Amino acid sequence: MYFAPRMDELKPSDIREVMKIIAAKPGTISFAGGLPAPELFPSEDLREVVNGLLNDKAGQALQYGATLGYQPLREKVAKLMEREGVKATADNIIITAGSQQGLSLSGMLFLDKDDVIIAESPSYLGALSAFKPTESQVVSVACDGGGMLMDDLERVLAETPNARMIYVIPNFQNPTGKTWTMERRQKLIELANKYDLPVIEDNAYGELRYEGERIPSIASIDTEGRVVHLGSFSKILAPGLRVGWISASPELILKFELLKYGADLQPNELVEMMIDGYLGSFSLDEHLKKIKAEYKARRDLMIDVIRKEFPTEAKWYYPEGGMFVWIELPERINTRELLKKAVDKGVAFIPGGSFYPNGGIEYAFRINFSNMKSDKIVQGMEILAELLREELK
Repeated sequence: MYFAPRMDELKPSDIREVMKIIAAKPGTISFAGGLPAPELFPSEDLREVVNGLLNDKAGQALQYGATLGYQPLREKVAKLMEREGVKATADNIIITAGSQQGLSLSGMLFLDKDDVIIAESPSYLGALSAFKPTESQVVSVACDGGGMLMDDLERVLAETPNARMIYVIPNFQNPTGKTWTMERRQKLIELANKYDLPVIEDNAYGELRYEGERIPSIASIDTEGRVVHLGSFSKILAPGLRVGWISASPELILKFELLKYGADLQPNELVEMMIDGYLGSFSLDEHLKKIKAEYKARRDLMIDVIRKEFPTEAKWYYPEGGMFVWIELPERINTRELLKKAVDKGVAFIPGGSFYPNGGIEYAFRINFSNMKSDKIVQGMEILAELLREELK
């Protein structure tokens, strides 16, 4: 049977493969997936909303809807964008199946075979997978604690005439947890303007800040309508709802609408109306206050064990928000091999190699602090610390 050549580019996700390993060994303490805490989902509030919808508006909630999404929800999302410093209306918003669909649609809109995406190194594995079917290439730019290195970015742009898109995660980056400075954000816009490139700003974790001041989004300083801002309810309500959004210029939104129509016709009308009802009847800020307090406590606990128990050769980054801590080990350590030993001891993480667009780095790994409860965090991190001491001695 013939398959399109693009299928040769598609490989299983390391995260999905690790999840299979964990499923085969019940009781594993998993720091692997980027999972919110299920006990913090607003289940009762959502149940109340959906029961009301099915009692009073079932005909509408279970019917086909608009490709752009449910108008009242788009209006509420436009108001949420004000928190990012963006003045928006419903015309700037299209509802997507999580921000992951926003990535796929962005690839479809801007990329063709052999085009180049400029991305951070390391970068979000799910985005790299979303762009693969376009048969484009990724050129990575080095980062430090303040984000992408702008001198390196400018050099890469000057040397890459077929660059078509810049993809970044400026807030609590997945996988490293790093946050871009305002100066880097401003310089990025200057370079995007100079080279006439769209910027995909992935902000799935932006609401999960535990300390410090919110930094204005890249979209908020866009003066030429070239920033595509991706948001999501997955990390702040529940990922199983699969609702996110694209915020962009009305001209770009109309193009995204054409692509989405061909992909899935429309968002899930019932779930859209459920989220709209939740935002209208309950306080999102109160819910965020609750989950941020718990996630901060879990982050602090994980960092405390790292500080006390991890060998000094293990370098790590302190995240001001998000869900992840990034660990870098001496180059002689292969974390794919280390994972096998960790799983034997009852702990899992995600090896870092697949987060690097151009490969070649296997000595880092990502751990998640949002999903495990406090006792499991301490137990699992102490096991990891002992394993690292054995490997590095």
